[in-house]
Amino acid sequence: MEKDNVNIGKSVVIKGELNGSEDLTVEGQVEGTIQLKEHVLTIGPNGRIKAQVFAKAVVVQGEVTGNITASEKVDIRDNGSVDGDIIAPRVAIAEGAHFRGSVDMQRKSAAAPAAQQKPVSVPTLQAVPPPAHQAAVAARA
Repeated sequence: MEKDNVNIGKSVVIKGELNGSEDLTVEGQVEGTIQLKEHVLTIGPNGRIKAQVFAKAVVVQGEVTGNITASEKVDIRDNGSVDGDIIAPRVAIAEGAHFRGSVDMQRKSAAAPAAQQKPVSVPTLQAVPPPAHQAAVAARA
């Protein structure tokens, strides 16, 4: 079964909200919001995005200005550029790529078990004088 993949060509400019249930490759310009929650968004080398992005995976070969949230991975390839924050469990930034922003790689599934763990009690340690000091103290007594 072939996976559906939609292309937005170099000459296409979209302003507003873009939703889809297919993988999408952008070679043109998009401003606004892109939501492909269960699919892959690829910003091609000619793609220029000024948007908040929500997708399963995002591959950046062009330019993105805005925050990216991915449920699986964000991959900034060489010559790719991201100015914005990234939230994803896996992030790859290639040599030659540009990134300015913050990265949050906390897995949602990992956060819940960590919150359920009981605190560990650590026994209190007491300082014990070295044996030579103990002998000197005992000799004085």
